Amino acid sequence: MPYVVTRSCCADASCVLACPVNCIHPAPGELGFATAEMLYVDPDGCVDCGACATACPVDAIKPHTALGDDELAYADINAGYYDVFPHRDRTPVAVVPPQRRLRDPRPVRVAVVGAGPAGLYAADELLKHPEVSVDVLDRLPTPHGLVRTGVAPDHQDTKRAQELFARIESERGFSYLLGVEVGRDVSAVELQERYDAVVWSTGASSDRELGLPGEQLAGSLSATALVGWYNAHPDHRDLPVDLSEAATHGRAVVVGTGNVALDVARVLTADPDELRATDIAEPAWAALAGSGVREVVVLGRRGAAHAAYTLPELLGLAALAEGGRLNVVVDDGGGGLGDDRRAEVLARLAARPLDPSLRTVVLRFCAAPVRLLGHDRVSGLEVRRTDAEGRPAGGTEVVDTGLVLRSIGYRSLPVPGLPFDAASATVPHERGRVEPGTYVAGWLKRGPTGFIGTNKTCAAETVESLLDDLDAGLVAAPVLGVGGPDDLRALLARRGVSVLDRDDWRAVDAEERRRGRAAGRVRSKIVDPAEVVRVAGLARLSRPGDGYDPARKVRDGEGGARWRATRRRARTAARPAGTGTTRSAASASSTPR
Repeated sequence: MPYVVTRSCCADASCVLACPVNCIHPAPGELGFATAEMLYVDPDGCVDCGACATACPVDAIKPHTALGDDELAYADINAGYYDVFPHRDRTPVAVVPPQRRLRDPRPVRVAVVGAGPAGLYAADELLKHPEVSVDVLDRLPTPHGLVRTGVAPDHQDTKRAQELFARIESERGFSYLLGVEVGRDVSAVELQERYDAVVWSTGASSDRELGLPGEQLAGSLSATALVGWYNAHPDHRDLPVDLSEAATHGRAVVVGTGNVALDVARVLTADPDELRATDIAEPAWAALAGSGVREVVVLGRRGAAHAAYTLPELLGLAALAEGGRLNVVVDDGGGGLGDDRRAEVLARLAARPLDPSLRTVVLRFCAAPVRLLGHDRVSGLEVRRTDAEGRPAGGTEVVDTGLVLRSIGYRSLPVPGLPFDAASATVPHERGRVEPGTYVAGWLKRGPTGFIGTNKTCAAETVESLLDDLDAGLVAAPVLGVGGPDDLRALLARRGVSVLDRDDWRAVDAEERRRGRAAGRVRSKIVDPAEVVRVAGLARLSRPGDGYDPARKVRDGEGGARWRATRRRARTAARPAGTGTTRSAASASSTPR
Protein backbone atom coordinates (compact mmCIF):
# COMPACT_ATOMS: atom_id res chain seq x y z
CA MET A 1 0.00 0.00 0.00
CA PRO A 2 1.81 3.17 -1.14
CA TYR A 3 -0.10 5.83 0.89
CA VAL A 4 -2.05 5.63 4.16
CA VAL A 5 -4.37 8.01 6.04
CA THR A 6 -3.21 8.09 9.66
CA ARG A 7 -5.77 10.04 11.68
CA SER A 8 -9.28 11.46 11.89
CA CYS A 9 -10.24 13.53 8.88
CA CYS A 10 -10.38 17.32 8.74
CA ALA A 11 -12.99 17.01 5.92
CA ASP A 12 -11.13 19.53 3.79
CA ALA A 13 -11.43 17.00 0.93
CA SER A 14 -8.30 18.37 -0.74
CA CYS A 15 -6.85 14.87 -0.93
CA VAL A 16 -9.99 13.49 -2.58
CA LEU A 17 -9.92 16.10 -5.32
CA ALA A 18 -6.16 15.73 -5.79
CA CYS A 19 -6.27 11.96 -6.28
CA PRO A 20 -6.18 11.24 -10.06
CA VAL A 21 -7.62 7.73 -9.71
CA ASN A 22 -10.37 8.38 -7.14
CA CYS A 23 -9.04 5.94 -4.55
CA ILE A 24 -9.82 7.96 -1.40
CA HIS A 25 -13.23 7.42 0.20
CA PRO A 26 -15.78 8.27 1.44
CA ALA A 27 -15.70 11.29 -0.86
CA PRO A 28 -17.96 14.35 -0.84
CA GLY A 29 -21.45 13.23 -1.82
CA GLU A 30 -20.89 9.67 -0.63
CA LEU A 31 -22.50 8.21 2.46
CA GLY A 32 -20.20 8.71 5.43
CA PHE A 33 -18.21 11.71 4.22
CA ALA A 34 -17.44 13.99 7.18
CA THR A 35 -19.21 11.60 9.57
CA ALA A 36 -16.86 8.61 9.27
CA GLU A 37 -13.96 8.64 11.72
CA MET A 38 -11.48 9.15 8.88
CA LEU A 39 -10.88 8.81 5.14
CA TYR A 40 -9.29 5.69 3.65
CA VAL A 41 -6.88 5.09 0.75
CA ASP A 42 -7.71 2.07 -1.41
CA PRO A 43 -4.52 -0.06 -1.61
CA ASP A 44 -5.58 -1.63 -4.90
CA GLY A 45 -6.28 1.69 -6.59
CA CYS A 46 -3.44 3.85 -5.29
CA VAL A 47 -0.79 4.58 -7.97
CA ASP A 48 1.80 6.01 -5.55
CA CYS A 49 1.76 9.50 -7.08
CA GLY A 50 1.78 11.34 -3.75
CA ALA A 51 -0.77 13.95 -4.84
CA CYS A 52 -2.92 13.25 -1.78
CA ALA A 53 -0.03 13.73 0.65
CA THR A 54 0.87 17.02 -0.99
CA ALA A 55 -2.72 18.24 -0.81
CA CYS A 56 -3.41 17.18 2.78
CA PRO A 57 -3.42 20.36 4.91
CA VAL A 58 -2.55 18.54 8.16
CA ASP A 59 0.04 16.00 6.94
CA ALA A 60 -2.21 13.06 7.80
CA ILE A 61 -1.31 11.01 4.69
CA LYS A 62 2.02 9.19 4.52
CA PRO A 63 3.71 6.63 2.26
CA HIS A 64 3.62 3.21 3.88
CA THR A 65 7.42 3.23 4.13
CA ALA A 66 7.29 6.32 6.37
CA LEU A 67 4.86 4.89 8.93
CA GLY A 68 6.18 4.78 12.47
CA ASP A 69 5.73 1.71 14.64
CA ASP A 70 2.76 3.40 16.30
CA GLU A 71 1.13 4.01 12.89
CA LEU A 72 1.43 0.59 11.27
CA ALA A 73 -2.10 -0.35 12.33
CA TYR A 74 -3.45 2.34 9.99
CA ALA A 75 -2.29 0.32 6.97
CA ASP A 76 -4.66 -2.49 7.94
CA ILE A 77 -7.42 -0.02 8.82
CA ASN A 78 -7.24 1.62 5.38
CA ALA A 79 -7.28 -1.74 3.59
CA GLY A 80 -10.00 -3.14 5.83
CA TYR A 81 -12.42 -0.36 4.88
CA TYR A 82 -12.38 -1.51 1.24
CA ASP A 83 -13.16 -5.09 2.23
CA VAL A 84 -16.59 -3.74 3.22
CA PHE A 85 -16.93 -0.72 0.89
CA PRO A 86 -15.01 -1.53 -2.30
CA HIS A 87 -16.09 1.52 -4.38
CA ARG A 88 -14.97 -0.25 -7.53
CA ASP A 89 -17.97 1.02 -9.49
CA ARG A 90 -16.86 4.66 -9.20
CA THR A 91 -15.47 6.68 -12.09
CA PRO A 92 -11.81 7.69 -11.57
CA VAL A 93 -12.57 11.41 -11.44
CA ALA A 94 -14.07 13.39 -8.54
CA VAL A 95 -17.09 15.29 -9.81
CA VAL A 96 -17.01 18.94 -8.72
CA PRO A 97 -20.43 20.63 -8.94
CA PRO A 98 -20.57 24.07 -10.56
CA GLN A 99 -20.19 27.00 -8.17
CA ARG A 100 -23.51 28.48 -7.17
CA ARG A 101 -24.03 32.21 -7.74
CA LEU A 102 -26.56 34.48 -6.06
CA ARG A 103 -29.35 35.81 -8.27
CA ASP A 104 -29.12 39.32 -6.83
CA PRO A 105 -25.58 40.77 -7.03
CA ARG A 106 -26.21 43.29 -4.23
CA PRO A 107 -23.61 43.36 -1.41
CA VAL A 108 -24.47 41.01 1.44
CA ARG A 109 -23.02 41.32 4.96
CA VAL A 110 -23.11 38.35 7.31
CA ALA A 111 -22.10 38.20 10.97
CA VAL A 112 -20.81 34.85 12.22
CA VAL A 113 -20.84 34.58 16.02
CA GLY A 114 -18.14 32.16 17.11
CA ALA A 115 -14.62 31.84 15.69
CA GLY A 116 -14.24 28.09 16.14
CA PRO A 117 -14.21 25.48 13.34
CA ALA A 118 -17.95 25.75 12.64
CA GLY A 119 -17.86 29.54 12.37
CA LEU A 120 -14.77 29.62 10.19
CA TYR A 121 -16.03 26.91 7.87
CA ALA A 122 -19.28 28.88 7.54
CA ALA A 123 -17.27 31.99 6.67
CA ASP A 124 -15.34 29.97 4.07
CA GLU A 125 -18.54 28.75 2.41
CA LEU A 126 -20.01 32.27 2.38
CA LEU A 127 -16.89 33.89 0.93
CA LYS A 128 -17.06 31.67 -2.14
CA HIS A 129 -19.58 34.29 -3.27
CA PRO A 130 -18.03 37.64 -4.26
CA GLU A 131 -21.12 39.54 -3.13
CA VAL A 132 -20.68 38.41 0.48
CA SER A 133 -18.48 39.85 3.21
CA VAL A 134 -18.23 38.25 6.65
CA ASP A 135 -17.46 39.59 10.11
CA VAL A 136 -16.56 36.81 12.56
CA LEU A 137 -17.13 37.72 16.21
CA ASP A 138 -15.86 35.90 19.28
CA ARG A 139 -15.95 36.79 22.96
CA LEU A 140 -12.32 35.66 23.34
CA PRO A 141 -9.50 37.84 21.98
CA THR A 142 -8.08 34.80 20.12
CA PRO A 143 -9.89 32.63 17.54
CA HIS A 144 -10.01 28.94 16.54
CA GLY A 145 -12.15 27.65 19.40
CA LEU A 146 -11.53 24.10 20.54
CA VAL A 147 -8.73 23.56 18.02
CA ARG A 148 -6.74 26.07 20.08
CA THR A 149 -8.10 25.32 23.54
CA GLY A 150 -9.58 21.82 23.32
CA VAL A 151 -7.13 19.62 21.41
CA ALA A 152 -4.60 17.96 23.73
CA PRO A 153 -1.11 19.54 23.62
CA ASP A 154 0.50 16.25 22.60
CA HIS A 155 -1.69 16.23 19.46
CA GLN A 156 0.10 19.05 17.66
CA ASP A 157 -0.61 17.40 14.31
CA THR A 158 -4.35 17.84 14.89
CA LYS A 159 -3.78 21.48 15.79
CA ARG A 160 -2.39 22.04 12.31
CA ALA A 161 -6.00 22.56 11.29
CA GLN A 162 -5.22 26.15 12.31
CA GLU A 163 -3.29 26.43 9.04
CA LEU A 164 -6.58 25.80 7.24
CA PHE A 165 -8.17 28.53 9.30
CA ALA A 166 -5.34 30.93 8.45
CA ARG A 167 -6.14 30.49 4.77
CA ILE A 168 -9.81 31.24 5.43
CA GLU A 169 -8.80 34.35 7.39
CA SER A 170 -6.84 35.56 4.37
CA GLU A 171 -9.83 35.50 2.04
CA ARG A 172 -11.14 38.73 0.61
CA GLY A 173 -14.16 39.98 2.55
CA PHE A 174 -13.15 38.32 5.84
CA SER A 175 -12.91 40.35 9.06
CA TYR A 176 -12.53 39.57 12.75
CA LEU A 177 -14.11 41.32 15.71
CA LEU A 178 -12.44 39.47 18.57
CA GLY A 179 -12.99 40.21 22.24
CA VAL A 180 -16.65 41.02 21.55
CA GLU A 181 -19.28 39.20 23.59
CA VAL A 182 -22.76 39.25 22.12
CA GLY A 183 -25.16 39.93 24.94
CA ARG A 184 -22.63 41.98 26.89
CA ASP A 185 -20.97 44.31 24.38
CA VAL A 186 -23.64 44.22 21.69
CA SER A 187 -27.13 42.74 21.58
CA ALA A 188 -28.44 40.20 19.10
CA VAL A 189 -30.96 42.81 17.89
CA GLU A 190 -28.15 45.30 17.22
CA LEU A 191 -26.38 42.67 15.14
CA GLN A 192 -29.48 41.90 13.14
CA GLU A 193 -29.94 45.61 12.39
CA ARG A 194 -26.45 45.83 10.88
CA TYR A 195 -26.22 42.58 8.90
CA ASP A 196 -28.29 40.79 6.29
CA ALA A 197 -27.94 37.57 8.28
CA VAL A 198 -26.41 36.24 11.49
CA VAL A 199 -24.97 32.72 11.79
CA TRP A 200 -24.64 31.52 15.39
CA SER A 201 -21.85 28.99 15.99
CA THR A 202 -21.09 29.50 19.68
CA GLY A 203 -20.36 25.82 20.35
CA ALA A 204 -20.98 24.00 23.61
CA SER A 205 -19.14 25.78 26.40
CA SER A 206 -20.79 24.01 29.34
CA ASP A 207 -20.51 20.40 30.47
CA ARG A 208 -22.87 17.79 31.83
CA GLU A 209 -22.83 17.08 35.54
CA LEU A 210 -22.94 13.64 37.13
CA GLY A 211 -25.68 14.63 39.57
CA LEU A 212 -24.09 12.58 42.36
CA PRO A 213 -23.67 13.30 46.07
CA GLY A 214 -20.30 14.89 46.80
CA GLU A 215 -19.87 16.27 43.30
CA GLN A 216 -19.28 19.77 44.68
CA LEU A 217 -16.30 18.71 46.82
CA ALA A 218 -12.87 20.15 46.10
CA GLY A 219 -11.05 17.73 43.82
CA SER A 220 -14.18 17.14 41.73
CA LEU A 221 -13.74 18.91 38.41
CA SER A 222 -15.02 18.96 34.88
CA ALA A 223 -12.69 17.38 32.33
CA THR A 224 -13.74 20.22 30.03
CA ALA A 225 -12.34 22.73 32.48
CA LEU A 226 -9.15 20.70 32.96
CA VAL A 227 -8.61 20.63 29.19
CA GLY A 228 -9.05 24.41 29.13
CA TRP A 229 -6.60 24.72 32.04
CA TYR A 230 -3.76 22.85 30.35
CA ASN A 231 -4.59 24.48 26.99
CA ALA A 232 -4.36 28.06 28.34
CA HIS A 233 -8.05 28.93 27.98
CA PRO A 234 -8.48 32.26 29.80
CA ASP A 235 -11.71 31.08 31.46
CA HIS A 236 -9.86 28.25 33.21
CA ARG A 237 -6.44 29.71 33.97
CA ASP A 238 -7.27 29.84 37.71
CA LEU A 239 -8.83 26.38 37.91
CA PRO A 240 -8.03 24.87 41.34
CA VAL A 241 -6.17 21.77 40.14
CA ASP A 242 -4.35 20.29 43.13
CA LEU A 243 -2.26 17.43 41.78
CA SER A 244 -0.34 17.26 45.04
CA GLU A 245 -3.51 16.09 46.82
CA ALA A 246 -4.18 13.66 43.99
CA ALA A 247 -0.63 12.42 44.46
CA THR A 248 -1.45 11.52 48.07
CA HIS A 249 -3.67 8.81 46.65
CA GLY A 250 -1.56 8.31 43.53
CA ARG A 251 -4.70 7.97 41.44
CA ALA A 252 -7.14 10.09 39.45
CA VAL A 253 -10.47 8.91 38.04
CA VAL A 254 -12.06 10.11 34.80
CA VAL A 255 -15.77 9.30 34.50
CA GLY A 256 -16.61 8.81 30.82
CA THR A 257 -15.15 6.96 27.85
CA GLY A 258 -15.02 9.54 25.06
CA ASN A 259 -12.01 11.01 23.29
CA VAL A 260 -11.73 13.78 25.89
CA ALA A 261 -11.49 11.17 28.67
CA LEU A 262 -8.58 9.47 26.87
CA ASP A 263 -6.95 12.85 26.23
CA VAL A 264 -7.10 13.75 29.91
CA ALA A 265 -5.79 10.33 31.00
CA ARG A 266 -2.93 10.57 28.53
CA VAL A 267 -1.92 14.10 29.59
CA LEU A 268 -2.08 13.28 33.31
CA THR A 269 0.25 10.32 32.79
CA ALA A 270 2.53 11.89 30.18
CA ASP A 271 6.24 12.43 30.57
CA PRO A 272 6.58 16.15 31.44
CA ASP A 273 9.71 16.37 29.28
CA GLU A 274 7.67 15.37 26.23
CA LEU A 275 4.99 17.92 27.01
CA ARG A 276 7.52 20.71 27.52
CA ALA A 277 8.01 21.35 23.80
CA THR A 278 4.26 21.66 23.10
CA ASP A 279 1.94 24.64 23.56
CA ILE A 280 0.74 23.47 26.99
CA ALA A 281 0.05 26.28 29.48
CA GLU A 282 3.08 27.01 31.63
CA PRO A 283 1.30 26.72 35.02
CA ALA A 284 -0.27 23.43 33.95
CA TRP A 285 3.09 22.05 32.86
CA ALA A 286 4.64 22.99 36.18
CA ALA A 287 1.81 21.26 38.07
CA LEU A 288 2.07 18.14 35.91
CA ALA A 289 5.85 18.07 36.26
CA GLY A 290 5.45 17.97 40.04
CA SER A 291 2.50 15.57 40.07
CA GLY A 292 2.69 12.24 41.81
CA VAL A 293 -0.30 10.75 40.01
CA ARG A 294 0.75 7.28 38.93
CA GLU A 295 -2.56 5.87 37.76
CA VAL A 296 -5.61 7.21 35.93
CA VAL A 297 -8.78 5.11 35.86
CA VAL A 298 -11.10 5.78 32.91
CA LEU A 299 -14.50 4.63 34.11
CA GLY A 300 -17.29 3.46 31.79
CA ARG A 301 -20.81 2.64 32.99
CA ARG A 302 -21.45 0.26 30.09
CA GLY A 303 -19.35 -2.36 28.33
CA ALA A 304 -16.38 -1.69 26.08
CA ALA A 305 -18.49 -2.02 22.93
CA HIS A 306 -20.41 1.11 24.00
CA ALA A 307 -17.34 3.28 24.62
CA ALA A 308 -17.51 6.64 22.87
CA TYR A 309 -13.84 7.05 21.95
CA THR A 310 -12.80 6.58 18.32
CA LEU A 311 -10.43 3.98 16.94
CA PRO A 312 -7.70 6.55 16.07
CA GLU A 313 -7.78 7.88 19.65
CA LEU A 314 -7.53 4.37 21.10
CA LEU A 315 -4.68 3.56 18.73
CA GLY A 316 -2.84 6.63 19.99
CA LEU A 317 -3.07 5.32 23.55
CA ALA A 318 -2.05 1.84 22.43
CA ALA A 319 1.01 3.27 20.69
CA LEU A 320 2.24 4.66 24.01
CA ALA A 321 1.84 1.24 25.66
CA GLU A 322 3.46 -0.66 22.82
CA GLY A 323 6.28 1.87 22.75
CA GLY A 324 7.11 1.12 26.38
CA ARG A 325 6.05 4.55 27.65
CA LEU A 326 2.86 3.67 29.53
CA ASN A 327 0.94 0.73 31.00
CA VAL A 328 -2.62 0.27 29.80
CA VAL A 329 -4.79 -2.11 31.83
CA VAL A 330 -8.11 -3.30 30.36
CA ASP A 331 -10.85 -4.36 32.82
CA ASP A 332 -13.95 -5.36 30.86
CA GLY A 333 -15.98 -5.88 34.08
CA GLY A 334 -17.35 -9.11 32.66
CA GLY A 335 -19.07 -7.34 29.79
CA GLY A 336 -16.68 -8.48 27.05
CA LEU A 337 -14.71 -6.33 24.62
CA GLY A 338 -17.04 -6.41 21.61
CA ASP A 339 -16.24 -7.61 18.11
CA ASP A 340 -14.97 -4.56 16.21
CA ARG A 341 -11.50 -3.20 15.48
CA ARG A 342 -11.44 -1.43 18.82
CA ALA A 343 -11.98 -4.77 20.54
CA GLU A 344 -8.91 -6.14 18.77
CA VAL A 345 -6.81 -3.27 20.07
CA LEU A 346 -8.18 -3.71 23.61
CA ALA A 347 -7.45 -7.44 23.54
CA ARG A 348 -3.89 -6.74 22.44
CA LEU A 349 -3.46 -4.26 25.28
CA ALA A 350 -4.98 -6.65 27.82
CA ALA A 351 -2.38 -9.27 26.91
CA ARG A 352 0.62 -7.00 27.44
CA PRO A 353 2.81 -7.43 30.53
CA LEU A 354 2.94 -4.49 32.93
CA ASP A 355 6.05 -2.51 33.81
CA PRO A 356 5.84 -1.33 37.45
CA SER A 357 8.14 1.60 36.70
CA LEU A 358 5.64 3.17 34.29
CA ARG A 359 2.51 5.18 34.93
CA THR A 360 -0.74 3.38 34.20
CA VAL A 361 -4.07 4.07 32.49
CA VAL A 362 -6.84 1.67 33.49
CA LEU A 363 -9.74 1.30 31.04
CA ARG A 364 -12.43 0.00 33.37
CA PHE A 365 -15.86 -0.87 32.01
CA CYS A 366 -19.17 -1.94 33.58
CA ALA A 367 -18.67 0.29 36.61
CA ALA A 368 -21.01 3.21 37.42
CA PRO A 369 -20.15 6.01 39.86
CA VAL A 370 -22.49 6.22 42.85
CA ARG A 371 -21.13 9.06 45.01
CA LEU A 372 -17.98 11.01 45.75
CA LEU A 373 -16.60 10.54 49.24
CA GLY A 374 -14.79 12.99 51.47
CA HIS A 375 -15.28 15.87 53.90
CA ASP A 376 -13.64 19.04 52.60
CA ARG A 377 -12.35 17.40 49.44
CA VAL A 378 -12.58 14.16 47.48
CA SER A 379 -10.96 11.13 49.08
CA GLY A 380 -12.67 8.38 47.11
CA LEU A 381 -15.31 7.38 44.57
CA GLU A 382 -17.91 4.73 45.28
CA VAL A 383 -18.72 2.66 42.17
CA ARG A 384 -21.25 -0.07 41.45
CA ARG A 385 -20.77 -3.05 39.17
CA THR A 386 -23.05 -3.06 36.11
CA ASP A 387 -23.68 -5.25 33.10
CA ALA A 388 -22.71 -4.41 29.51
CA GLU A 389 -25.82 -2.24 29.13
CA GLY A 390 -25.11 -0.26 32.28
CA ARG A 391 -27.73 -1.92 34.49
CA PRO A 392 -26.86 -2.65 38.16
CA ALA A 393 -25.30 -6.10 38.40
CA GLY A 394 -23.43 -6.26 41.69
CA GLY A 395 -22.31 -4.57 44.84
CA THR A 396 -20.29 -1.41 45.37
CA GLU A 397 -16.67 -0.69 46.15
CA VAL A 398 -14.62 2.41 46.87
CA VAL A 399 -11.87 3.58 44.53
CA ASP A 400 -9.29 5.54 46.50
CA THR A 401 -8.63 8.86 44.69
CA GLY A 402 -8.09 12.55 45.31
CA LEU A 403 -9.21 13.75 41.87
CA VAL A 404 -12.44 12.91 40.03
CA LEU A 405 -12.99 14.37 36.55
CA ARG A 406 -16.37 14.13 34.85
CA SER A 407 -16.21 13.71 31.08
CA ILE A 408 -19.73 12.80 30.03
CA GLY A 409 -20.37 15.39 27.33
CA TYR A 410 -20.64 19.07 26.47
CA ARG A 411 -23.75 21.24 26.47
CA SER A 412 -24.55 24.39 24.54
CA LEU A 413 -25.94 27.34 26.48
CA PRO A 414 -29.10 29.20 25.42
CA VAL A 415 -28.61 32.21 23.14
CA PRO A 416 -30.79 35.19 24.13
CA GLY A 417 -33.45 35.73 21.50
CA LEU A 418 -33.17 32.23 19.97
CA PRO A 419 -35.38 29.22 20.73
CA PHE A 420 -33.66 26.50 22.73
CA ASP A 421 -34.36 22.82 23.29
CA ALA A 422 -33.16 22.12 26.83
CA ALA A 423 -33.27 18.33 26.35
CA SER A 424 -30.80 18.30 23.43
CA ALA A 425 -29.15 21.64 24.33
CA THR A 426 -29.53 22.80 20.71
CA VAL A 427 -31.41 25.48 18.81
CA PRO A 428 -34.34 24.05 16.81
CA HIS A 429 -33.74 24.58 13.09
CA GLU A 430 -34.39 23.29 9.61
CA ARG A 431 -31.11 22.57 7.82
CA GLY A 432 -29.50 25.31 9.89
CA ARG A 433 -32.30 27.85 9.39
CA VAL A 434 -33.91 29.16 12.58
CA GLU A 435 -35.81 31.73 10.53
CA PRO A 436 -34.82 33.72 7.43
CA GLY A 437 -31.90 35.90 8.50
CA THR A 438 -30.99 33.78 11.55
CA TYR A 439 -29.02 30.53 11.29
CA VAL A 440 -27.01 28.07 13.40
CA ALA A 441 -24.00 25.86 12.75
CA GLY A 442 -21.78 23.51 14.74
CA TRP A 443 -22.61 22.05 18.13
CA LEU A 444 -25.28 24.66 18.80
CA LYS A 445 -27.03 23.22 15.74
CA ARG A 446 -26.45 19.47 16.03
CA GLY A 447 -25.16 18.84 19.57
CA PRO A 448 -21.60 17.87 20.62
CA THR A 449 -21.01 15.20 17.99
CA GLY A 450 -18.53 14.60 15.20
CA PHE A 451 -14.97 15.69 14.54
CA ILE A 452 -13.32 18.91 13.44
CA GLY A 453 -14.12 18.13 9.82
CA THR A 454 -17.77 17.40 10.57
CA ASN A 455 -18.22 21.14 10.98
CA LYS A 456 -17.41 21.69 7.31
CA THR A 457 -20.39 19.81 5.94
CA CYS A 458 -22.55 21.13 8.78
CA ALA A 459 -21.62 24.71 7.87
CA ALA A 460 -22.12 24.04 4.15
CA GLU A 461 -25.69 22.92 4.80
CA THR A 462 -26.41 26.04 6.88
CA VAL A 463 -24.94 28.36 4.26
CA GLU A 464 -26.95 26.63 1.55
CA SER A 465 -30.12 27.48 3.50
CA LEU A 466 -28.96 31.08 3.89
CA LEU A 467 -28.31 31.38 0.16
CA ASP A 468 -31.72 29.86 -0.61
CA ASP A 469 -33.34 32.54 1.53
CA LEU A 470 -31.37 35.30 -0.17
CA ASP A 471 -32.40 34.05 -3.61
CA ALA A 472 -36.02 33.77 -2.49
CA GLY A 473 -36.02 37.38 -1.26
CA LEU A 474 -36.71 36.30 2.34
CA VAL A 475 -33.71 38.11 3.85
CA ALA A 476 -34.12 41.85 4.26
CA ALA A 477 -31.21 44.24 3.80
CA PRO A 478 -29.77 45.64 7.05
CA VAL A 479 -31.40 48.70 8.55
CA LEU A 480 -28.08 50.40 9.32
CA GLY A 481 -25.29 50.84 6.79
CA VAL A 482 -21.54 50.39 6.83
CA GLY A 483 -19.10 53.10 7.91
CA GLY A 484 -21.57 55.48 9.52
CA PRO A 485 -21.92 56.40 13.17
CA ASP A 486 -24.08 53.33 13.77
CA ASP A 487 -21.61 50.90 12.21
CA LEU A 488 -20.85 48.03 14.61
CA ARG A 489 -17.21 49.01 15.04
CA ALA A 490 -18.18 52.59 15.82
CA LEU A 491 -20.80 51.38 18.30
CA LEU A 492 -18.26 49.16 20.07
CA ALA A 493 -15.72 51.97 20.19
CA ARG A 494 -18.23 54.27 21.85
CA ARG A 495 -18.80 51.55 24.44
CA GLY A 496 -15.10 51.23 25.15
CA VAL A 497 -14.74 47.68 23.82
CA SER A 498 -11.19 46.72 22.79
CA VAL A 499 -11.89 45.02 19.48
CA LEU A 500 -9.11 43.00 17.86
CA ASP A 501 -9.08 42.43 14.13
CA ARG A 502 -7.34 39.99 11.81
CA ASP A 503 -4.02 41.84 11.84
CA ASP A 504 -4.14 42.00 15.62
CA TRP A 505 -4.60 38.24 15.81
CA ARG A 506 -1.72 37.70 13.39
CA ALA A 507 0.49 39.86 15.60
CA VAL A 508 -0.54 37.91 18.72
CA ASP A 509 0.00 34.63 16.89
CA ALA A 510 3.47 35.73 15.80
CA GLU A 511 4.35 36.87 19.33
CA GLU A 512 3.22 33.56 20.85
CA ARG A 513 5.35 31.68 18.34
CA ARG A 514 8.32 33.98 19.03
CA ARG A 515 8.06 33.40 22.76
CA GLY A 516 7.72 29.70 22.12
CA ARG A 517 10.86 29.54 19.97
CA ALA A 518 12.79 31.38 22.67
CA ALA A 519 11.77 28.66 25.15
CA GLY A 520 12.22 25.72 22.77
CA ARG A 521 8.48 25.22 22.38
CA VAL A 522 5.90 25.24 19.57
CA ARG A 523 4.35 28.37 21.03
CA SER A 524 3.87 30.04 24.38
CA LYS A 525 0.22 31.03 24.62
CA ILE A 526 -0.76 34.34 26.11
CA VAL A 527 -3.44 33.49 28.66
CA ASP A 528 -4.42 36.89 30.06
CA PRO A 529 -6.86 38.70 27.70
CA ALA A 530 -5.46 42.06 28.84
CA GLU A 531 -1.99 40.93 27.80
CA VAL A 532 -3.37 39.86 24.40
CA VAL A 533 -4.80 43.37 23.92
CA ARG A 534 -1.50 44.94 25.01
CA VAL A 535 0.53 42.85 22.54
CA ALA A 536 -1.90 43.73 19.75
CA GLY A 537 -1.70 47.42 20.69
CA LEU A 538 2.08 47.47 20.58
CA ALA A 539 2.05 45.76 17.19
CA ARG A 540 -0.35 48.37 15.84
CA LEU A 541 2.06 51.14 16.81
CA SER A 542 4.72 49.60 14.59
CA ARG A 543 2.50 49.48 11.50
CA PRO A 544 2.10 52.26 8.97
CA GLY A 545 -1.13 54.16 9.55
CA ASP A 546 -2.98 55.49 12.54
CA GLY A 547 -1.65 53.30 15.35
CA TYR A 548 -3.83 51.70 17.95
CA ASP A 549 -7.37 52.35 16.79
CA PRO A 550 -10.17 50.12 18.17
CA ALA A 551 -12.71 51.59 15.76
CA ARG A 552 -10.52 52.31 12.76
CA LYS A 553 -11.58 55.84 11.68
CA VAL A 554 -13.75 56.76 14.66
CA ARG A 555 -11.91 59.32 16.78
CA ASP A 556 -14.55 61.80 17.77
CA GLY A 557 -16.48 62.10 21.00
CA GLU A 558 -16.35 59.38 23.64
CA GLY A 559 -14.85 56.77 21.31
CA GLY A 560 -12.04 59.09 20.27
CA ALA A 561 -11.20 59.90 23.88
CA ARG A 562 -10.86 56.21 24.66
CA TRP A 563 -8.71 55.69 21.58
CA ARG A 564 -6.32 58.49 22.57
CA ALA A 565 -6.11 57.23 26.17
CA THR A 566 -5.40 53.68 25.01
CA ARG A 567 -2.75 54.92 22.61
CA ARG A 568 -1.01 56.83 25.41
CA ARG A 569 -1.05 53.75 27.63
CA ALA A 570 0.36 51.57 24.87
CA ARG A 571 3.17 54.03 24.17
CA THR A 572 3.99 54.30 27.86
CA ALA A 573 4.13 50.51 28.20
CA ALA A 574 6.50 50.34 25.23
CA ARG A 575 8.90 53.01 26.58
CA PRO A 576 12.01 51.61 28.32
CA ALA A 577 12.41 52.77 31.90
CA GLY A 578 14.46 55.93 32.28
CA THR A 579 14.33 56.99 28.64
CA GLY A 580 12.28 59.41 26.64
CA THR A 581 12.07 57.32 23.49
CA THR A 582 9.36 54.94 22.42
CA ARG A 583 10.17 51.47 21.23
CA SER A 584 7.74 48.78 20.07
CA ALA A 585 8.46 45.44 21.71
CA ALA A 586 6.34 43.67 19.11
CA SER A 587 7.69 45.35 15.98
CA ALA A 588 9.67 42.30 14.92
CA SER A 589 6.57 40.13 14.87
CA SER A 590 4.01 42.51 13.47
CA THR A 591 2.14 42.09 10.21
CA PRO A 592 1.84 45.19 8.01
CA ARG A 593 -1.61 46.24 6.95
